[in-house]
Amino acid sequence: MATIFQIRRYTAVDEPGWLQCRLLSMFQTDFYDDVKVAKTRFEGEHIELVADYDGAIVGLIDVTIDGDAATIDSIAVHPTAQRAGVGRGLLASAREQLPPTVRTLDAWTRENPASNAWYEAAGFTDNYRFMHVYRGEDDPPFSGPPGMSVPVLAYMHASMEREDELRATYKRVYVCRQYLLEL
Repeated sequence: MATIFQIRRYTAVDEPGWLQCRLLSMFQTDFYDDVKVAKTRFEGEHIELVADYDGAIVGLIDVTIDGDAATIDSIAVHPTAQRAGVGRGLLASAREQLPPTVRTLDAWTRENPASNAWYEAAGFTDNYRFMHVYRGEDDPPFSGPPGMSVPVLAYMHASMEREDELRATYKRVYVCRQYLLEL
């Protein structure tokens, strides 16, 4: 892919391309099942950008702003556009648009080595960790709320202290990392 792309504000007509780009990007990571059928709608202050290559969405970034802190809600680069500077360009454009009162930008990711290396190369530091645990159909059951059946599928959070126990019990266990960038 040529490295010429335009970063611009997201518009509603971008939604199909946004969804496709995010899906194909996430499909190669630990977030492969975090499928969205509609783009997230934000209430408060936020930034929504896309990278457009000849009419195709090849990258996206959504950032929410809460006082002096901002969070990357979604960032994705289409597999055909990875390593072409799309992610760096999106991050730089989003940072330029942050209000001057914002002091930190954070993002959450899992164990994908390329994602973790990208955040570290962008100046983020590994700030906080906890466990993401999926209970699938073949995993041991646990009790549900009174009067309800045992959950067939579940997505849970747990403390890092339980990592060894959880990895021994469940097939899909990930370290979730908060990366933080001081601005």
